[in-house]
Amino acid sequence: MFTTLTAAPVTPTSRATTQERLAVASSLLLEPHALDEIHLARALSVIGEHRVDDADLYFQYTRHEGWSLEEGIVKSGSFSIDQGVGVRAVAGEKTAFAYSDELSEAALLDAARTVRTIAAAGQSRRVKVGAPKLAPSRLLYAPLDPIATLDSTQKVALLEKVERMARSKDPRIVQVMAGLAAEYDVVMVARADGTRAADVRPLVRLSVTVIAEQGERREVGTGGGGGRFGLGYFQDSHLTEYVDQAVNAALTNLESRPVPAGEMTVVLGSGWPGVMLHEAVGHGLEGDFNRKGSSTFSGRIGQRVAAKGVTVLDDGTLADRRGSLNIDDEGHATQRNVLIEDGILRGYIQDSMNARLMGVKPTGNGRRESYAHVPMPRMTNTYMLAGHTPREEIVASIKRGLYATNFGGGQVDITSGKFVFSASEAYWVENGRIQYPVKGATLIGNGPDAMKRVSMIGNDLALDSGVGTCGKEGQSVPVGVGQPTLRIDGLTVGGTA
Repeated sequence: MFTTLTAAPVTPTSRATTQERLAVASSLLLEPHALDEIHLARALSVIGEHRVDDADLYFQYTRHEGWSLEEGIVKSGSFSIDQGVGVRAVAGEKTAFAYSDELSEAALLDAARTVRTIAAAGQSRRVKVGAPKLAPSRLLYAPLDPIATLDSTQKVALLEKVERMARSKDPRIVQVMAGLAAEYDVVMVARADGTRAADVRPLVRLSVTVIAEQGERREVGTGGGGGRFGLGYFQDSHLTEYVDQAVNAALTNLESRPVPAGEMTVVLGSGWPGVMLHEAVGHGLEGDFNRKGSSTFSGRIGQRVAAKGVTVLDDGTLADRRGSLNIDDEGHATQRNVLIEDGILRGYIQDSMNARLMGVKPTGNGRRESYAHVPMPRMTNTYMLAGHTPREEIVASIKRGLYATNFGGGQVDITSGKFVFSASEAYWVENGRIQYPVKGATLIGNGPDAMKRVSMIGNDLALDSGVGTCGKEGQSVPVGVGQPTLRIDGLTVGGTA
């Protein structure tokens, strides 16, 4: 159901790779608009005429295509191209930002003059920009255009195959909806210190939703996956996996019963249930919340914040993963960041501004939705490392409790750490045996407290199939989540029984 995490080999830093991606970015973002290195240096110099701590230019070209099928017919298709530049200056905690969807010398300089107004009163200075220095980078995914990896006929045929496969699974499947999306994203970063970086980011996703009907009861199931590769990835083996996931969820929920409520043992399945770790713990470890003291984890570096055995990472260097990046949106190479080690808080994830203000180094987590948005510290692929206990043994340890294998939506308060999550697929367990599927289970708790209640950690670490999107302050970015099977003692379950 989920892709098991393995240690992906990290490609050595390559100057040639950086130059090649810069060449691709220049051919799309600079050359067609009569822009070159001289114009970038001039715009950064304009910003630096008054005192600033940091400044950058973020160019972006994005082409997106989407197809959707419903009732056996491809009912809609979309295609869009967007490009532009975001210009930023940072002084202390203040950020001035301007963006334009016009790429020209005039637009670039106009945006630079706009953000220059952030400069504090006092002695002015001009930032001297010498010969560009290339940022180190990794080659985590092929710099291809995924939209071109299948033609339109093949894309439609792919969706039609998904529908046929889903309907053939069970006569109770009465409706199938499938969607296919591909994105070709090229970015270029020019920083005031002379750093130049670029990335070519493919991204694809296939989703399937089914509705099962039995008598008067109707239930929904979903599946899908994707990552940073071409559409050729979606071979029959992957389609079968996604369809089985959706159909099994819908059919299981047809048999579900109301769930008891109260404080009980809860076991979370591997893979996508890591979304709770992402929300309840990961957001609280982002640098901006901790610099401002608004996170429940603020000021707790070196302290125990989880049970022994709990090690949480944010890793943007996993090959082909949805949340991975060769460079972040500030031009820094992504990293494998250990956030919690054996229950002890080791660090936060940082962008440039918050790292500077906290006196630490950036961690490769400066991310933005597009050139029209400012960067902020964001997660990439966030997951917990495996333990040594087999999943079957963990489930068998439940005397009376819940085994949740899939999740829907949830809410988290960063300051208090309190969370509420709804389980979309879960089972009632008594005396170590699964009794029946349940519906309407809601998990209620506090992130740090729940992590201290972890009593068993499985040996089955898995990442999600490549469907995650994270929202923060109105910006959405692709991410990955994951975990092994976990037993959490004394978690509150809101039920319907």
